[in-house]
Amino acid sequence: MVDTIRELAEIESPSDSKQAVDRIAAFLALKFEALGGRTQLHRSSNFGDSLQIDFGGEAHRKPVLLLGHYDTVYPLGTLATMPCKIENGRLHGPGVLDMKSGIALMLHAIEALQAWHGELPRPVTVFLVSDEEVGSYSSRKITEALARDSAGVLVLEPAAGLRGAVKTARKGVGEYKLRVKGVAAHAGLDPGKGHSAILELARQIAVIAKMNNLRQGVSVNPGVIQGGTRTNVIAAEASIAIDVRIKRTKQAAGLDRKLRSLKPFDQHCKLEMTGGINRLPMERTAGVAALYKKAHDIASQVRWKLEEAAVGGGSDGNFTAGMGIPTLDGLGGVGEGAHAVHEFIVISELPRRALLLAGMIEDV
Repeated sequence: MVDTIRELAEIESPSDSKQAVDRIAAFLALKFEALGGRTQLHRSSNFGDSLQIDFGGEAHRKPVLLLGHYDTVYPLGTLATMPCKIENGRLHGPGVLDMKSGIALMLHAIEALQAWHGELPRPVTVFLVSDEEVGSYSSRKITEALARDSAGVLVLEPAAGLRGAVKTARKGVGEYKLRVKGVAAHAGLDPGKGHSAILELARQIAVIAKMNNLRQGVSVNPGVIQGGTRTNVIAAEASIAIDVRIKRTKQAAGLDRKLRSLKPFDQHCKLEMTGGINRLPMERTAGVAALYKKAHDIASQVRWKLEEAAVGGGSDGNFTAGMGIPTLDGLGGVGEGAHAVHEFIVISELPRRALLLAGMIEDV
């Protein structure tokens, strides 16, 4: 498994490089075809191609959907300064945790089930998307269509922390952008004739910050600001990118309404709010809880007390859970440092993660 993960991590696949993402898709297609999977590439012109693999099994059972992604946040050339290496029982490298270890677990669990049973105990569909890290805009509809035909969805995103908990709840995620149009003027000759978009935006940011309600699980983060042209020009334009997280689906409409209802302090300035909630929350529904119970029971057979966790980040599991399809997330590798220079997985955790996945494929 370590060799497979390292092999995948050393094929760099940043979301914004279609050529690189398509290269790992082709590589994985060959890997899954070697196990008897029927592969299909879902082509995209703006993003990398996504890969669907179908495995036959006992026909009377609905398929289980194994969901993941092979795009990463690391730009091409990262391996030069962040090489894959093994130290103190950990495999380090870009994307080893998020989530090339999860893909390797899919491969090895399927191979093991075939060895044990002769054929898979049920049909399995693997769907690996090319654009999860940038919103899943090209793959979302395919994910949802495959989920509708499945008995359940197992998401091979990383586990929650070093305790290896699976994820039974995730926050919903939104991306908004507020643009302000002001009136330009010479800052020295005609300061009174200008209406600063930057000053207006600063006032709006203070209002937006008050929308945070951490007790209720709502966070609103004005994260990237732009504006102005020169120091001696009163700014005609400014903008802010805003990250939104919500704990409950019912919070989405109210927060959206607040953001779109902002009014300018300076009546000579105009506001334009765009964007919205991209992923509704993955809530701990009865279907999610039932899958966790199955996972907990499988783990207990090897004296492993599998925990569950609610996390702030979103995944494609938000889409499937939001449709009412039983979904369990965080079945992938155990480690820390996703998206960071110290990203790693704990090697000794891999065997029981593979065992858990194999058991879930059998029992869902």
